[in-house]
Amino acid sequence: MSDTTVVEARLRWRAAPLARSLLTVVAAALGVAVIGSRWQLLVFVAPMIGVLCSVRWQRSVGGIRVSGEPAVVRCFESEQAQVSVAVTGAPAVLTVTPTAGMQLTAVEGTTAERRTVCGSAPRWGRYPVRATIEATAPGGLLVGVDTVDACEIYVFPRAAPQPTPLPRTELPDRLGVHLTRHTGPGVEYADVRPYVPGDQLRTVNWPVSARRGRLHVTERLTDRGADVVVLIDNHAQAPGPATQATERTARGAAQVVQTALRNGDRAGIVALGGYRPRWLGVDIGRRQFYRVLDTVLGSGDGFESLTGTLAPRAAVPPGAIVVAFSTLLSTEFALALIELCKRGHAVVAVDVLDGAPFEDDLDPLAGRMWALQRSAMYRDMSTIGIDVVHWSGDGALADAMRLVPDRHRTLLRRS
Repeated sequence: MSDTTVVEARLRWRAAPLARSLLTVVAAALGVAVIGSRWQLLVFVAPMIGVLCSVRWQRSVGGIRVSGEPAVVRCFESEQAQVSVAVTGAPAVLTVTPTAGMQLTAVEGTTAERRTVCGSAPRWGRYPVRATIEATAPGGLLVGVDTVDACEIYVFPRAAPQPTPLPRTELPDRLGVHLTRHTGPGVEYADVRPYVPGDQLRTVNWPVSARRGRLHVTERLTDRGADVVVLIDNHAQAPGPATQATERTARGAAQVVQTALRNGDRAGIVALGGYRPRWLGVDIGRRQFYRVLDTVLGSGDGFESLTGTLAPRAAVPPGAIVVAFSTLLSTEFALALIELCKRGHAVVAVDVLDGAPFEDDLDPLAGRMWALQRSAMYRDMSTIGIDVVHWSGDGALADAMRLVPDRHRTLLRRS
């Protein structure tokens, strides 16, 4: 949670109900006086006309401020977040209204100038809490209304609990939980070799040394950590199934980052395209998970902005594993994947497009030709080193990631 936010209201003044009632009575009385030649009605409505003429001299209310506490609340889907909205500076009536997709529940003990509500949303996203202020001028003939965003509720997507497998590749020399073929500190048996000066005595294999008459040590396979960078496609999509793929993109990114951080790996994210391209460097820890979710939603200021169409080198450290979520309809995003592959990264593209990006009432031959074209694209990208897997809406991401070919094992066999 962050500090309290204060927004100054800019009231739009209009006639109050009292002014409209007086105007209605004056108009009716003047009409009857003209039609029926009753001059006495003019004497009756003269004070009312004087009151209406004083509208231009009435002093309007100013300096009304709306405060939201806290300014930003973060929660997950279907969780409740409590916020308080208050109006200060002048007497006014405060009404809190939710945005589309969010539900607000009033908390007991609220007043006309301070509202405490609990908000929840079934879908992830950014939900501003809007406050409507209605203030009446001292004369009672004018009323000012304004609507401001008092605070925001950031709803994070829930990640599936299943771990997401990562492609096999050469990992940086850092301790982790991924078993490699390199010897070093670890628990898995690798080999036995003769003792050389500098070996630790605790690695001496005494039974083998006794049989062979000289000291031998046991070598073990080392466990290393990985750098995982998630690449998400925020380019404009055509209406239809392509726009619905945003849901799987956010959930898939959260699941990959959650699995990496649970394994002790470093994780980061790069969002290409859209109105605000951004990236967050790799890091470890629980706080990094929430920073990644903030970057997915484009909230806060913990990430860096970029202006190009390629992932910056600072965001993708050498030897990092890149998992991209995209509909693979943008040429700029495909070029970014190819550039990462040329840098030597292990790149896996997850196709989140479920179906063809056009209407179903076309000729069935168009759908089959589209499927053949996508298969050819998968083959061409695999040829240059980018493995593409399809993730449908009814399947799990872990099942799709298991279809990534083990290029590391193929290289070992060839060598």
